Amino acid sequence: MAYIQFMNIQAKEFFRLLSDDTRLRCLLLMQAEGELCVCEMMHALDMIQPKISRHLALLRDAGVVIGRRQGQWIYYRLNPQLPEWAQQVVACTAEAMASVSPYGEDRLSLDKMANRPSASCCA
Repeated sequence: MAYIQFMNIQAKEFFRLLSDDTRLRCLLLMQAEGELCVCEMMHALDMIQPKISRHLALLRDAGVVIGRRQGQWIYYRLNPQLPEWAQQVVACTAEAMASVSPYGEDRLSLDKMANRPSASCCA
């Protein structure tokens, strides 16, 4: 359903989703890392779970990311069925911002996370 919804999304809506700093930071982390659980994003962005989850829900509902449940945790990744132009936007942005604050610091913070990734990190 999310994929079908995304195919109907306009570029304007896609860029509106990217315009929020929290959503952009989450997407760039997913681009760099592949799949992340909410707790990893909380740690990297130093934000509380409800805020991260709210932004991920908007991205999921638009079909930009997909979630995979494992036990009580949900792991998110970029939707592999995004149109090529959208994938390129995220990939180019991630590459260009890799050493720019706060995006570079997000990756460093995530690298310092203890017990990553494990089920215990989300408890």
